[in-house]
Amino acid sequence: MTSSEVPDTQKAWVSVRRGPPRRSLELKEDWPVLKTPQANEVLVKIKAAGLNPVGHKFMKLLPNWIAKRPHVAEFDFSGTVADAHESKDFSVGDEVYGWIWPLELQKSTKQGALSEYIRIPESHIVKRPSNITPIEAAGISLAGLTALQALDAVKLEEGQTIFINGGSTAVGSFAIQLAKLRGAKVVVTASGKNEEYVRKLGADEFIDYTKVGPLHTFLGHTQPPATKYNVVFEAVGLFDPSLYSHSSKYLAPNGLYISVGPQPWNQGFHLNLVPQGLRLIGALGLPSFVTGIKSKFLMVAVHNSVEDNKRLQTYLSEGKVKPLVDSVFKFDDALSAYDRIVTSRATGKVIVQVDPSL
Repeated sequence: MTSSEVPDTQKAWVSVRRGPPRRSLELKEDWPVLKTPQANEVLVKIKAAGLNPVGHKFMKLLPNWIAKRPHVAEFDFSGTVADAHESKDFSVGDEVYGWIWPLELQKSTKQGALSEYIRIPESHIVKRPSNITPIEAAGISLAGLTALQALDAVKLEEGQTIFINGGSTAVGSFAIQLAKLRGAKVVVTASGKNEEYVRKLGADEFIDYTKVGPLHTFLGHTQPPATKYNVVFEAVGLFDPSLYSHSSKYLAPNGLYISVGPQPWNQGFHLNLVPQGLRLIGALGLPSFVTGIKSKFLMVAVHNSVEDNKRLQTYLSEGKVKPLVDSVFKFDDALSAYDRIVTSRATGKVIVQVDPSL
């Protein structure tokens, strides 16, 4: 494809107002294509886009003046390089995947993954391994890098034991596989219907959270508990801080608690959650002799990293990590894709097929 073959406008799902996806999004057929890559950029013709919980949550949470609407929705994509500009690493026709992150990049360019083209820094893409399909590749970057960087942050090592809350989530699915690569023992919680799913990913032990009552009570039910974890990884982003505030009972000495949250919009701003929120603020902001909580709390601040992108790419190409796809929706039916992800019941990624020829 030459630059003259790239259209001036495209179809795109654009977030135009605050609200859930069916209120926030409009399908535009005349959204401008940023056709000419600048230095260190490439233009990608998108084949598929992956939905992320953070996408629809920010639609509901962020007012227009913060979100800088209108802008194209979503972050993860796969596609083909349509214009490589002066890139030394990419050529026209290369099959790639990547993401538009951080949020400031999306806000400033008005671009997103739910469109036909995206102009992106070449540091945000890698070549798609031949053993990964465009559909699979579209859901890798945000969830995969979140899991990878979380395990890096806690320095998970061979022989250690990690407890992953939310093993059937996209982040949890990557975390299980990456933890096993490091030689760790992996204990996972999810609903009973997802036990086979997480065990196939490598989970050594499984806990059905729907049958054991409050997790913090179950994990600390004996004195001392039967298992002491080197890492507790909260992959769901729960607002209830109990799993953290009681974690000294089931974390090993010098153990670490790491979370993708807290995300209070998971359950809405209900008054009965305010005391829990204040408790979490106190737990994080006050000294341990006041709160009685000694466990170290870390939060995943996922960021773009060329090194991490390439490391994850290598794991994928070698078959050591596999991207998981829950469901695939046509581009014009993207709102139904959001209906699926909003249920929080997806195992793996919800993908929107942008290129109808796939």
